[in-house]
Amino acid sequence: MNWEENVRRVVPYVPGEQPGQKDVIKLNTNECPYPPSSMVKNKMAGMAYEDLRLYPEFPEKTPLAQLLAEYFHVRTDQIFIGVGSDDVLSMAFLTFFNSGKPILFPDITYSFYDVWAQLYHIPYRICPLDDSFHIRKEDYKIDNGGIIFPNPNAPTGILMDLEAVEEMIAANRDVVVIVDEAYIDFGGASALPLIEKYDNLLIVQTFSKSRAMAGIRIGYAIGNERLIRYLNEVKYSVNSYTMNRPALILGAEAVKDDAYFKEICGKIIATRERAEKELTALGFTFTKSCANFIFATHKEKCAQEIFDRLKERNIYVRHWNKPRIDNYLRITIGTDEQMDKLFASLRAIV
Repeated sequence: MNWEENVRRVVPYVPGEQPGQKDVIKLNTNECPYPPSSMVKNKMAGMAYEDLRLYPEFPEKTPLAQLLAEYFHVRTDQIFIGVGSDDVLSMAFLTFFNSGKPILFPDITYSFYDVWAQLYHIPYRICPLDDSFHIRKEDYKIDNGGIIFPNPNAPTGILMDLEAVEEMIAANRDVVVIVDEAYIDFGGASALPLIEKYDNLLIVQTFSKSRAMAGIRIGYAIGNERLIRYLNEVKYSVNSYTMNRPALILGAEAVKDDAYFKEICGKIIATRERAEKELTALGFTFTKSCANFIFATHKEKCAQEIFDRLKERNIYVRHWNKPRIDNYLRITIGTDEQMDKLFASLRAIV
């Protein structure tokens, strides 16, 4: 018997390219272009090296959980903390999507969703966005085993208003609805206030984008305390020590510095609005973004050619060779200086 017959095989998620050289403008993975809070830097300098020999505390018992609870006006038993929002979402798939019925998510969305569904043997059905790349609420009012969607959606950047979000939750009270809010801080209203009304709603957010800490890997979910308890039971059955000590300590410092958090979000939003004008002048069209990126297509030049020629100039954006979006580029919003170099290169290309 061939041992490979028993290997679990999936088509893995493919992240944005991580170029090895330093002299690049990296606008392909939606990282924050600014450093974390200086409070994080100062805390790093005083961290105890010898403490690394000890296992970390359980995340829900840490100052990070308490600070998040205070910040969002919830209780600590309503918060689950994981190793980036990918870990949180993966655990949520494993915990809540077990009915045998297909879960629902958009056809153009975060491309990890179908990977987790395949990995955990969860049946799924994709619901096509409309011609303007908006989610069609009626597609989610059918019998299903759970629902997940980003808001704002990725890679389109389109925001669904809270009234529509609530309509989808209210129509699916017998399953868990996950709203993936990785980009909510760049122009949208969170569905967080709805968790007291709907015990089947789970909100997932991350430190990787608006809090400039993609390298430290912190994500979290907020919801009904029963949802959080079930998540913890599954998580601690996979790994009893889920977060490293530095992440728990430094994440708390990031939450404390709310002024800096709001400052860099404001900078990114302002640069995004300027980028919209520049790209329009260059012949691009795009969906209205409420995220830290713009999803754009050019009227004359194909996306693959623009992608390749930007890469030759050490400027990295994101391109997918997938149906419906193969002529689009997702451009992360960088600093003003980085964006000026992007615009100059685009002028030469298009």
